[in-house]
Amino acid sequence: MSIQKRFAEMRHGAGACANLCLPVHQFVLIHSHQQRNLHFPYKPLQITLSMPPLHSTTASEMVRVVGAPKLICAALPPQSLDHLLNGMHQAKIQGADVVQIELDSLSHSDLTILLRNKPIPVLLLSRPKWEGDECKSNEQDHLQSLLLAKDLGADYIDLELKVASALIKEDKFHQLKSSKIIVSTYLDSFTALLEDPSLLVAEMKSTGADIIKFVWEAANITEISTAFDLLSNSQVPMIAHCTGERGLISQLLSFKFGGVFAYGSVEGNTIPGLPSVNILRQAYGVKNTNMGTEVFGLISKPVSHSKGPLLHNPTFRHAGYNGIYVPMFVDNLKEFFSVYTSPDFAGYSVGIPYKEAVIDFCDEVHPVAQSIGAVNTIVRRRDDGKLVGYNTDCEAAIVAIEDALKRRDGLNGKNGPLSPITGKQFVLVGAGGAGRALAFGAKIRGAKVVVFDIDFGRAKSLAAAVSADALPFDDLLTFRPEKDAILANATPLGMNPHVERRIPVLEETLRDYKLVFDAVYNPRKTRLLKEAEAAGAVIVSGVEMFLGQAAAQFSLFTGQKAPEEFMREIVMEKF
Repeated sequence: MSIQKRFAEMRHGAGACANLCLPVHQFVLIHSHQQRNLHFPYKPLQITLSMPPLHSTTASEMVRVVGAPKLICAALPPQSLDHLLNGMHQAKIQGADVVQIELDSLSHSDLTILLRNKPIPVLLLSRPKWEGDECKSNEQDHLQSLLLAKDLGADYIDLELKVASALIKEDKFHQLKSSKIIVSTYLDSFTALLEDPSLLVAEMKSTGADIIKFVWEAANITEISTAFDLLSNSQVPMIAHCTGERGLISQLLSFKFGGVFAYGSVEGNTIPGLPSVNILRQAYGVKNTNMGTEVFGLISKPVSHSKGPLLHNPTFRHAGYNGIYVPMFVDNLKEFFSVYTSPDFAGYSVGIPYKEAVIDFCDEVHPVAQSIGAVNTIVRRRDDGKLVGYNTDCEAAIVAIEDALKRRDGLNGKNGPLSPITGKQFVLVGAGGAGRALAFGAKIRGAKVVVFDIDFGRAKSLAAAVSADALPFDDLLTFRPEKDAILANATPLGMNPHVERRIPVLEETLRDYKLVFDAVYNPRKTRLLKEAEAAGAVIVSGVEMFLGQAAAQFSLFTGQKAPEEFMREIVMEKF
């Protein structure tokens, strides 16, 4: 029986997720049988404007705008005219719908050339410099730039609320209306939004803007739920997103919650914190998301190393499953799980350093994961919303090692009474979540486990749990294994970008191991594996473990059989 099939049988609950929200341009009610609850540990956003309170909004009560576009906007940084012209063409080639250019960095002559030669709709972003409430830019020059942009056919003009309000007072705002107007508020912090959002939203809406926009830098991923709630409850087209590494999911999930823009960068003109346009379209397929899209994510810190989205998202599309898989930079598990309680967030992978600690936040834990003491997969059960924890690492890693040994011994595809690791010394480096999975899997198969960890107390704790031996990490350098032993690295040493690192095993000692396994999968062949292969050992990349556990996760997430061959093709191509 395949790994993913075994885990498919563990899946509790069934049924499709109810449709929860819809992007908007006209006013219409959407009816659903399922209540939508996003809970926040902060003061509720009491946005008036005919909007229900955010804590108690049900889908049947939600007022949404129908027909809002889903536009991917490529943001170009200030640069020379030639680079901007090339950037616009590259943005179009890479799949952007709109390109954003900073108006305040352009001369009138450059602006004229850009707009007369635009290959793609242009959004001109105006953010003059301020000292308190005083604009440092020459107001007349600024107005002339705005009017010139409008006359030359700028598709969108993005104004700060202070500028829009000043133009309205001077009866000049209407002169720009042949372009679509975005009125923006840039907040210094998340708490600034919570002071009195209803007045702020009302003031922005009263300008007559075509789109209103909120932007702030996220200090914590929990803040982004407020952006999603603003989008879901808005009666007018809205953009709401957060900058910084923790704000990434505000771009990836914008369209799901009703946003009209998602921002990306052009390859070759990268902007920190923004995914590329190509990544938005191809890796995440953001334009395919809608109110019924289930969100799955990797809970980790750091998270930028993960290639999970490159595998899970194409697999969802291949299987015709309405889901999206995103990286989630989580600083505090308790805060995260107290905020993201909506059924929209249907499941999680769990990475470094949370595989052990996350057990405390699961309502139920599968017996295998409970025995191991580590969870790498969480599913929100559909019938009652409970979080159920699983461990798909254990079986995936051990099967990958067993299969490699069988191929080496000419037993590929044959299942004897004993595992090929039975009776073998299994030298494990790392006693964290992945290490625990390997230790329990090896012990169940009858291997003799020896545990090393930089934290000797943690090594001893794991060793006691599996009746193994624990040795100080420094002894690894002089440790001599038994004949045909197995070496398994379950630490992040060697992970991209620190590819020059590896666990401290002497090169001559590597010759004593029959097989060397490395749980690191990025890069596919680590320094440890390269040197072990040169020493004559069978090597198993963490890619094999990653693929096996991901197939099992897919089954748990969707209730469907994983398309394993398709997933392997993706891994071999992208990893």
